[in-house]
Amino acid sequence: MAIRMIKSVNRTTLNVAALLLALILVYTGLMAKDRITWLMEVVPVMIVVPLLLATWRRYPLTALLYGLIFFHAIILMVGGMYTYAKVPIGFDVQQLFGLSRNPYDKLGHFFQGLVPALAAREILLRGRYVRGGKMLDFIVCCIALAISATYELVEWWAALSMGQGADEFLGTQGDPWDTQSDMFCALLGSLTTVLVLGRWHKRLLPS
Repeated sequence: MAIRMIKSVNRTTLNVAALLLALILVYTGLMAKDRITWLMEVVPVMIVVPLLLATWRRYPLTALLYGLIFFHAIILMVGGMYTYAKVPIGFDVQQLFGLSRNPYDKLGHFFQGLVPALAAREILLRGRYVRGGKMLDFIVCCIALAISATYELVEWWAALSMGQGADEFLGTQGDPWDTQSDMFCALLGSLTTVLVLGRWHKRLLPS
């Protein structure tokens, strides 16, 4: 009964969103500057979207979470097509604010904190695994940071295995503090989830 009370999306909407993502995936793959880098960036999309389609009836997510996953997937695919350091809109932002580097990858890491934090929050609330709002917020942020740290480890392993070929995937742009700033952006994303989206998200869940 609780699952039926979730303010989710219908199957048609989910299928249309998945089809749009599939079309974007194909386009970005065909237009990718570096196919290996593109593939490494979009693997999460290839895994998560089919999983969401398969679990929609048994465990539907809130419309808010589906929507943010959709936008996160687009960010990943665009980053994979151009490589994060060379996304055109990132250069526009760089010029507008006088930045020393293309900041598009920071948007990706912000969503890397925001979306997993929201997913963790939804699972923990629906399962009633955590009591107390402050403890919930703390755990949600910790989970998001753990995922971000794991991704940084994956980048490190890629650099060790691919050597110079990993430069496009890493996208550090010569920044010695890139790893730390990536994780900080993920932290900001998770804090946005708990401080900005928390009340809205709660209204979408059964009481």
